[in-house]
Amino acid sequence: MMDEKNNTLPPYSAVVAPSGRWPRLRGRHGSPRRRRAFKLFALACLTLLVVAQWKQIWRSNARAPRLSLAKLNDDLATCKRLRHTPKDPVGLGRDSNARYIDGAKPTLIKNATIWVGEPVKGTSEGDARAGKGWEWTTGDVLLENGLIARVETHIDTRRLSEDTLVYDAAGRQLTSGIIDMHSHTGVDSLPELNGNSDTNEMSDNITPWARSIDAIYPFDPQIQVIKSGGVTTSLVLPGSGNNMGGEAYLVKHAVGRRDGRREISAADMLADPDRTWRYMKMACGENAKNVHGGIGKRPFSRMGESYDFRHAFERARELIRRQDDWCEKAEAVGVEGMGEYLPQEIFWESLGAALRGQVHINIHCYTVPDLEAMVDHTNEFQFPVRAFHHAHQTYLVPEILNRTWGGRTPSSAIFADNMYYKMEAYVGSEYAGKYLYDAGLTPIYVSDNPVLNAQHVLFEAAKGYRYGLPYHAALAAVTTAPADDLGMGQRLGKVKPGFDADVVVWDSDPLSVGAAPVQVWIDGTAQFKDPVELPKPRDGPIVPDEALANIIEEPTAFADALFTGVTKVLLASGRDEQTSSDGKPVNVVIAKGKITCIGPCEPEFSAATAAGVKPVALKNGYLTHAFTGVAGTLGLNEIDAESATDNGDNPYKFTRAVDGLQLGGKKLHAGAKYGVTRAISAPKFTGGQSHHGTSVGFVTTAATSLERGAVFAEDVAVHYTLDLGVRTRDSYSGAFGELRTKLMDAARATRDPADAYSEFAYLRRVVRGDMVLALTINSADGIATALRIKTQVEDALRGKTNDDDGDDNGRRRIIKMAILGGAESHLVAAELAAAHVGVILLPLQPMAATWDTRRTLPGAPLTNGTTVDGLLNAGVTVGVGLPEDWRVRDLALEAGTALRNGAGRLGEREALALVGGNIHKILGVKADDGDGDGEDGERRHFVVSEGSPLEIGGRIKAVGTGRGEVLVYV
Repeated sequence: MMDEKNNTLPPYSAVVAPSGRWPRLRGRHGSPRRRRAFKLFALACLTLLVVAQWKQIWRSNARAPRLSLAKLNDDLATCKRLRHTPKDPVGLGRDSNARYIDGAKPTLIKNATIWVGEPVKGTSEGDARAGKGWEWTTGDVLLENGLIARVETHIDTRRLSEDTLVYDAAGRQLTSGIIDMHSHTGVDSLPELNGNSDTNEMSDNITPWARSIDAIYPFDPQIQVIKSGGVTTSLVLPGSGNNMGGEAYLVKHAVGRRDGRREISAADMLADPDRTWRYMKMACGENAKNVHGGIGKRPFSRMGESYDFRHAFERARELIRRQDDWCEKAEAVGVEGMGEYLPQEIFWESLGAALRGQVHINIHCYTVPDLEAMVDHTNEFQFPVRAFHHAHQTYLVPEILNRTWGGRTPSSAIFADNMYYKMEAYVGSEYAGKYLYDAGLTPIYVSDNPVLNAQHVLFEAAKGYRYGLPYHAALAAVTTAPADDLGMGQRLGKVKPGFDADVVVWDSDPLSVGAAPVQVWIDGTAQFKDPVELPKPRDGPIVPDEALANIIEEPTAFADALFTGVTKVLLASGRDEQTSSDGKPVNVVIAKGKITCIGPCEPEFSAATAAGVKPVALKNGYLTHAFTGVAGTLGLNEIDAESATDNGDNPYKFTRAVDGLQLGGKKLHAGAKYGVTRAISAPKFTGGQSHHGTSVGFVTTAATSLERGAVFAEDVAVHYTLDLGVRTRDSYSGAFGELRTKLMDAARATRDPADAYSEFAYLRRVVRGDMVLALTINSADGIATALRIKTQVEDALRGKTNDDDGDDNGRRRIIKMAILGGAESHLVAAELAAAHVGVILLPLQPMAATWDTRRTLPGAPLTNGTTVDGLLNAGVTVGVGLPEDWRVRDLALEAGTALRNGAGRLGEREALALVGGNIHKILGVKADDGDGDGEDGERRHFVVSEGSPLEIGGRIKAVGTGRGEVLVYV
């Protein structure tokens, strides 16, 4: 604006008066000449000041780079992407799956029994949730262009293209592919090696920028094993060592040309190549504070974790504000007027996208305090959560979950019964899935592979059904429910036109014990060239048993009990089997905790009812011996990760388990409820699944080891570990050599030591054949070395060396040996049988998790049988034990799997022996009840069930504890 009187621009000076004129100077009035000189001086100063400022501005402009107009336009386009909220991709209406590869032939699956994945049309939401409208239907399914093209009662092959492949399902059951919403396959490759360990980015607690896709190893052998369990899709997450672990990726288990793909890459495995949704993993609770916390290092506590979460969200929100401000200004003035580029920080980009609603957030969160804190964070920073993972305590607090921001209550991605491994997992329930569903929430079953073998994630859903979750909800928990949570509910999880052609044909009901795929299709391509199919009866779909939903969490103890409707008696002695062999039900009478009569038992029955004992009526009742839990840490440990609750490791001292017994805990209580009334445990060597010292045999219901009958064998066997656990302190050659030396010294000794409880004293008993030498070994090579040492010591005991002719005639087998673990034992099964060495598998179906278990057999459809089948074929005595204590609920189902998948190798009695009599035989211990009847306590240690305890629908109704009482579920 020009000065109206002087017609000059106002000077750029801080001392300019509001009028634009110079202010008068105070002082004496000077002469006109002096006044003129002063004005000239002032004008010169003003000129110098203006010139100086102009030069400064020019230099600043000269130094600042000119902004790229192309980059500014790219940034403006990014603004649109930042504001975009994804929608679930539709399936119906597509001509082909984006993953479809030209040239793949269509496939018609005929004569299938189909589970669509939703109730029949017209079923109300309330009825559907109650289980109405769900059904198996018979028909054909056409797979074409990577899609499910048609699902109809009959599809005429004459109307299809000539190159259509036809597969006859022969009435077998067909479902969509199984979806595992929590896996680390590919980033935690198996066997576990340092070079392939990429699960956690441990450099910082907050790593939202980490991406699992950058670490997925397509050659992970577990990918093919997982697929052999019918799992077609997995969400591969970073680990839980950080509060914010980074981005997860949804992949399909098809890799390379043999699986119908063009290339071997993680990008080619993406289930949605368009990446409609992104996924992020966060974790709260124990892990992050234990990994990153310490004095002066955050998070030291859950309070520190909460701050780290809030600070990270704050930083991401600030980035969003800056971006939104830039975008609004650029749209208002045009990019030409922008003085800077769009603010972008790769560190916070993914978390910013999560707060914008473009990322499905999945949070590892167990406990009520962690859940409540995280729900508070969602409301403070306004973001939704798709699912809480692990989530052991969510069933206790549905009200807290319902407060999660966004109006959509998160699902609970859980295990069926895996608990007790750390404090967060100590509070939990096998009935959590049912309780969540009853509260209107959504349970999803996951593997956390390799924590659980994702090949068997469907078994978690089957156990969910066993624990009261409705059949349709259990099957949905690994199909439609995870598909919906992943934003893929219109493409995955159902057998409907327009969905991806990921389907599985099963050899038995998918929720039955031991169910295995006959064939798996991903994007319409069959994944197994010559799949192994196990011979099984075609029983058809399970008829859902609504009675399973009637939960009695805790049994009641009685001295006397009566049962009617027992149709099968399978006690170890076998002498009572005839009483029910004609198919007519019999009665069972229990007096003072002992079976006193099986049969009509009219006098005993009448006397008991007269005394006020109420009979329990059973449908298809079973009476079997109770089970023995062996080779875990039962009685020596309560919470695996809490040293205060543990007997401790024994890498250097040889100790007795009986001296470390701690009875009365949750693990033992859970075991007794599920029929495990006796346990045999040895001290740990260097950690879980390792043993060193003498094992103890005890009763799981005893409160202390001093109670009468609490300990039935103070020293069962002598244990050493010779698998990877020994490598923390020695080499294999050193450890085996040391064992040989100790045994040779014991063999050569002429007298027993003064200390009857020393290691040397126990080894003297081993070389005399009075105690079993139990070796924890998984590798076939390690087992071979152990057998060679056994022979060498036996030769030394007889004063004989191996002669050249190899004649073994007349050799007495003195050393009684057992192998625990035995993942690769099928490779030396004949040698084990010849040496009369039994094997206790830990577990029944080992996973190739470590280098010394890498040659284990995954079973059908990949291999004809598993390790147990190879051992049984060779005549080896086999038992099944506890690699981890939480499996104590599942021992009968493990035996049932061996029965169902054993191709007739076992009957029900032989299967039950895997978790009973065979264990006692292998370890050389009798578990007599002390009444002198010579029946190994089976009349005091027993299980009464409705339906077979070997089947998923079998319900335990009573357990004889061996202590003068019977636990009855009434």
